[in-house]
Amino acid sequence: METNTLLNSLRAAGEPTRLRLLALCSFGELTVSELVQILGQSQPRVSRHLKLLVDAGLLDRFREGTWAFYRPSGHGDGAEMTKILSTLVSQNDPMIASDLARLGEIKKARQERSNAYFNKNAPIWNELRSLYVAEENVEAALNNLLSEKKIHNLLDIGTGTGRMLELFSGQIDDGVGVDLSHEMLEIARSKLEISALSHCQVRHADMYRLPFLPNSFDAITIHQVLHFSDDPGAVIREASHVLRPGGKIAIVDFAPHELELLRDTHAHRRLGFGDSEVSGWFTDVGLTVGPSTKLAGSPLTVCIWTGDSPAKGSE
Repeated sequence: METNTLLNSLRAAGEPTRLRLLALCSFGELTVSELVQILGQSQPRVSRHLKLLVDAGLLDRFREGTWAFYRPSGHGDGAEMTKILSTLVSQNDPMIASDLARLGEIKKARQERSNAYFNKNAPIWNELRSLYVAEENVEAALNNLLSEKKIHNLLDIGTGTGRMLELFSGQIDDGVGVDLSHEMLEIARSKLEISALSHCQVRHADMYRLPFLPNSFDAITIHQVLHFSDDPGAVIREASHVLRPGGKIAIVDFAPHELELLRDTHAHRRLGFGDSEVSGWFTDVGLTVGPSTKLAGSPLTVCIWTGDSPAKGSE
């Protein structure tokens, strides 16, 4: 790292509020309003500090509709410096510990809102998904991307009503779906039992902390889940840990859009994803970016992105 770059980074971080902001953002993407709530400072003041950190290359900022998200820099010298500074900040420091406690409360409130939405809409979840683009078209495209070779063990993250397990039940040896909503899991279990899909099961589990050993699955689906996530990159990173060499991850979600009502009405955290963002997450965890598909709807476009784990012995 060049001396001037190092000095600029240290100057930007060398202020109590900005160091707190770096520490907080190291735990996931946060909005200005959330950071204001945690720090107890005015919005203009927090925004000024964030701008300095972005200008110094320590944080990345991206806008989605009326929201702006901040996260640790993912490129260049700034990424390395942010990681170093974040690890040097002690979580036992009283101020940092207080900030993290408030962050925990915000994340808990987010999760409660999402769970309330899922629980309320569990019986009609498949109908809600079909509002955007014909589900049979999405499933046909997804099936085409995953039918290249035999799937022995499938993991469906955020399984909802278990539809992905149903869809691929005839092509897999074993399937597991995970979800945090007990109501969703109840419906999924009932559907699997009625369809006599004894080789498929669902579990209550957190997508950020999957209860599986490394190399457990040769295919993973994440179907219309990431737009609810606080940290989509972390979901993909966790999924990659349990993916076998030569395996494939397939993500189904929306292309970028500006339908703010989906945040208020349907608890969406993100308004879609761009190809470069998803490709970056794949690359960061060592996956090769594979074929993708776009299915235009009205008004939303559904995308399917795939990432492949290098086969054992490949370079």
